[in-house]
Amino acid sequence: MMDFEVQRCTRHCAATGRAFEPGEMFYSALLSEGKNVVRHDYGADSWNGPPEGALGWWKSRMPEKDAKRPTLAPNDVLLDLLDELADQPGSVDMRYVLSLLLVRRRVLRLEETEHDEEGREWTELYCPRRETTYRILATTPTPERAAEIQEELTKLLYSDAS
Repeated sequence: MMDFEVQRCTRHCAATGRAFEPGEMFYSALLSEGKNVVRHDYGADSWNGPPEGALGWWKSRMPEKDAKRPTLAPNDVLLDLLDELADQPGSVDMRYVLSLLLVRRRVLRLEETEHDEEGREWTELYCPRRETTYRILATTPTPERAAEIQEELTKLLYSDAS
C-alpha cells in the first residue's frame, strides 16, 4: 500500500489557470509524476474525465467565503458504521471506501492483503483503539457508484460545524 499526502486544492484550474469562484464545482485528479503523487484541479467546464494514468479523481465544490466547514463524525461513529455495514451485503463497496477513509485518518492500519480462490482481494486492517481486526473485500466502485457512496457517507457522517 502506498502512503502519501494529498495536496490541498490549488484553487485554480490546471487546464486554464482560472481561479475557482466560491460555490463552483470542480474536479480533482491524483497523478503519479516520478516518485511524487501530484494533485491537479480542473473547472467543470475543462473536465473531460480523468487524465490518462490517474490514480484517483473526485468532484468537489469550492467553499463559499463565509461557509462553515463541515465536521466529520467521531472515529467511534465511523467504526460503528463499519461494523454495521458488515451485515449489509449490498454495501460491500461502501464498507471498503469507509475502511480507506479510516486508514487515511490512521484509525485503522493495513496488516496484509490476500487473494481468495476466486481471485478477489481482501485487506486485513487492525484497529488499535478497539483491538479488532477487520477483513474487508477490496471492491472498487464504478464512478457512478462512487458518487452515490460519497453522497451517502456525506449525509451520514458530516455535520455543519457550529
